[in-house]
Amino acid sequence: MGLLEPVLAHAAPFILVVFRLLGLFVLTPLLSSANVPRMVRVMIALSFAAAVYPTMPPPAGGPMDLDLVELLPLMLTEVMIGSTIGLIASIPLIALQMGGYFMGYQMGLALAQAYNPELDTQSGVLGQLLFYLGMAAFVALGGLDAVFMALLDTFETLPSGVFASDVMPLELLVAILTSSFEFALRIASPVMGVIVMILVALGFMMKTMPQINVMSVGFAAKILAGLLTLSAMIFIIDEVSVDEMRKAIDAILNWAQTLGGADA
Repeated sequence: MGLLEPVLAHAAPFILVVFRLLGLFVLTPLLSSANVPRMVRVMIALSFAAAVYPTMPPPAGGPMDLDLVELLPLMLTEVMIGSTIGLIASIPLIALQMGGYFMGYQMGLALAQAYNPELDTQSGVLGQLLFYLGMAAFVALGGLDAVFMALLDTFETLPSGVFASDVMPLELLVAILTSSFEFALRIASPVMGVIVMILVALGFMMKTMPQINVMSVGFAAKILAGLLTLSAMIFIIDEVSVDEMRKAIDAILNWAQTLGGADA
């Protein structure tokens, strides 16, 4: 046991570092994908923790005992920190999927559902298309790098082993959610506006030429007009999506750098 005492002294701090890293794999885009087996996520977190732990400052309060009861609230805090970073990073992508759902619902594609392994849920085909395009933009912007850099910053502002009951930045989350919901409506509004005009035109057509089967004509017209409108504005969606993701990335980095002061 004498030989194990130096190792056991680092066991609890290392576990807390691992749990903070595991929090990233709960909600962060790509890292939380159902395509990545859970054991692989754990092994990646352990590898990152082994690389990060030697550079960490000593735990607050000195050496830590291996008391599971005392570690549980600390482990919960660590997971919440990583999960918060992943949640803020994923909100713009979820907003993209929401905008695609709005478009697909108005176009009559709500029944065309597909499994999205990134969110482990069913989603519309247009929503899933925009989600994956947004994920590609997120990776191209260095979103994953920013997420890990923000997590490293949190170790300086809030060292492992410090319990914080108000880790979740509620005001920041509400602001990001409000901005992302507005973003989803903005990208869906052109398609929804075109479809509304088509429905009005079909209504006039039904009154003036009742012999035309408006249902069959209108279904194809809505899909065609919606897809053409989406194709015409795909580059605009790309620009506003990049802006929204940059806002989220900046919010993550700023929150990570001020975490200790906010929770002190």
